[in-house]
Amino acid sequence: MTPGAPYRWSDEAAIRAFVAQTGFGLLCVAGTDRMHVVHLPLVWLDDRRIGVHIHRANPIVRHLAGQDALIVVTGPHAYVSPDWYGMADKVPTWNYLSAELRGPMARLDDAATIAQIDALSNDQEERLAPKPVWKRDKMAAGQFDRLLAGLIGFSMQVEGMQGTAKLGQDKPEAARIGVADALDAGGNAELAALMRATVTA
Repeated sequence: MTPGAPYRWSDEAAIRAFVAQTGFGLLCVAGTDRMHVVHLPLVWLDDRRIGVHIHRANPIVRHLAGQDALIVVTGPHAYVSPDWYGMADKVPTWNYLSAELRGPMARLDDAATIAQIDALSNDQEERLAPKPVWKRDKMAAGQFDRLLAGLIGFSMQVEGMQGTAKLGQDKPEAARIGVADALDAGGNAELAALMRATVTA
């Protein structure tokens, strides 16, 4: 779907927060043989750099260093039935939140890769409070180093950032609330809340 004017999401601070909260995306890069993609966890290293790590046996690894790549992060999404609008002559659609990040990839050395892995695990572990935060010093001696030997870290310098928030903004308020209520009833409270926020925005 091409994001039309009502759905363009250009608030970079909000997009960065969305990417951080989601913490998972699809990394894509064009190789000489084909398009390579991998799903992977990610973490902001600073305001313009994202860190990732990949198993060194993954074919995408040899196509990344120095190449422009794309990371796609997808948020809550759902099919929308025309029946939910309370309006005649509407068609089915799909509402969703997503972000695209573009930029060159750089290989990280071992120290930077370890720092990226630690930042990622700390970020995710802190969300599990009150569970004590897991640290890699809980691992047996040498085990982390053996695992690290199988990984390669990369960073993306984010030069382009855009998002799509397709939340029924082109529909009347009552229609958006009707869809949000139906999504809530179907168990998609997250997307429903985002749709209701467009009513009060």
